[in-house]
Amino acid sequence: MNNKNTGYILSISGNMISVKCQGPIIQNELGYILSGEERLKAEVIKIQGDTAYMQVFEDTKGLKVSDVVEFSQEMLSVQLGPGLLGKIYDGLQNPLTVLAADYGFFLPRGVDIDALDKDDVWNFIPIASVDEVVIPGQPLGYVNEGIFKHFIMVPFNLSGDFTVTDIVSKGEYKTRDIVARIKDKGGNQIELDMIFNWPIRIPIDAYKRKLIPQDPFISRVRIIDTFFPIAKGGTYCIPGPFGAGKTVLQQLTSRYAEVDVVIIAACGERAGEVVETLRKFPEITDSRTGKFLMERTIIICNTSSMPVAARDASVYTAATIGEYYRQMGLDVLLLADSTSRWAQAMREVSGRLEEIPGEEAFPAYLESRIARFYERSGVVELISGEKGSLTIGGTVSPAGGNFEEPVTQSTLKVVGAFHGLSRDRANARKFPSIEPLESWSRYKGFIDPDEVKYAQKILFKGNEVNQMMKVLGEEGTSLDDFLIYLKAEFLDGVYLQQNGFDEVDASTSLERQEYMFKKSYLILIAEFSLNDKDEARKIFFELRQLFIDWNYKEWNSEEFKHQEKLIDDFINKQK
Repeated sequence: MNNKNTGYILSISGNMISVKCQGPIIQNELGYILSGEERLKAEVIKIQGDTAYMQVFEDTKGLKVSDVVEFSQEMLSVQLGPGLLGKIYDGLQNPLTVLAADYGFFLPRGVDIDALDKDDVWNFIPIASVDEVVIPGQPLGYVNEGIFKHFIMVPFNLSGDFTVTDIVSKGEYKTRDIVARIKDKGGNQIELDMIFNWPIRIPIDAYKRKLIPQDPFISRVRIIDTFFPIAKGGTYCIPGPFGAGKTVLQQLTSRYAEVDVVIIAACGERAGEVVETLRKFPEITDSRTGKFLMERTIIICNTSSMPVAARDASVYTAATIGEYYRQMGLDVLLLADSTSRWAQAMREVSGRLEEIPGEEAFPAYLESRIARFYERSGVVELISGEKGSLTIGGTVSPAGGNFEEPVTQSTLKVVGAFHGLSRDRANARKFPSIEPLESWSRYKGFIDPDEVKYAQKILFKGNEVNQMMKVLGEEGTSLDDFLIYLKAEFLDGVYLQQNGFDEVDASTSLERQEYMFKKSYLILIAEFSLNDKDEARKIFFELRQLFIDWNYKEWNSEEFKHQEKLIDDFINKQK
């Protein structure tokens, strides 16, 4: 045994151990605790003299003081290469389906399985040629992974210029077969297969430059795209109390959003919700490709009952895989559910390290950790000149729906859009239950901003009238005020809400959103000649139902045009 990279356990506290080191170690280095026949994975998170504090990614039951720890001299990393799409991993990138097939429902600890099957065969098509000078991140060739070209690139962990000395011809190869050889300026030869590793806590930066997100991210959710838009490569958060519809909204976004690859990081959600996701996604048909949605989805699964250390790693594993596919010029969506449970894992680890706590016992560095995660989003210009994007959306589960708690506030400081979910709207069966009076976005939308501001003004005024009526009653409001209230309720009912169970209404294209908003806007600015409130209520009730029925008609179909004519005829009768 090499004494330079080993140590032994000094103390154990939950999933935290302190280790007396007998050689040099580095921050975030990976180590293995030898317990009988088991090798439990752990990560160095703090170094104090010759003592390393390590978080263990497995249950620590049965460990004892003096157990040997082997240090790998490598940082916690993920495998990157073809075959990631369609997989379900835990936070350490162990394929859960393979584990379940080999060991059944109860997964043993200490099992470490390759994330990518070395025996998988891919049809490799070379791009680079012999004597060509290449740099990290530059494609050498590609294989077809589903509907995408999966580029086999010069590994990002290399640096400098390299010359291609050999590259295989077009043909079928296993992932671990050598497909190219390159040499550095010193003449050292490097053999490359289709897989390489990358540390999860270090952002991938093998691109030309990072750009400011500007192009709209199309979620096909009307209230988001029209009122609180997201930019492609931007960030947003969805805070809300339990049962407000966070997970459902994320599932609909992942199904219908106009992106290439979807990565779901279930970082601490309850097992029941995660199981629902795992069961539904393989059965959902992708409206974009006609195939199964799972074929362009990756799920990183760590439930709240799993070790907190693995929960912490899961968000970084997801971000690294997202950056990897962004390097191929693809648009990637990363959904983290829920970042509150990730923050709670940080709080538990911080407590075991006996660090000085911040607000509500969260670590003082909570805000910087959250910012560092969301900063891994963005639009990048690649070496080839093409663009790729990584959009990050995280849900937050504040206790009691209190948006003033530290995790929500820390998140709001760094994201570009805030989609706050309302308990009252959820109870009223309004979906999505995004509160239009509190949510906001810093990104530019695709609809005339003046018209959107006017519509929001109607919503605010309508809410004021509604609050006033709760005190004074309907008879205590003027007809003009009552009309504003009806317009606000109309806009809420026909545009802000969508039926997630209807194939048509669950997803609204950009073109249809623009068309429908213009039609709704005409109602908001219309001058109605009304005699009393009963007449106003009747007219808006009928108008609302006509628009809701219109939402269920296929875009530009004959039924759609017929329903629109009914709406126009009804409006003309009121003039």
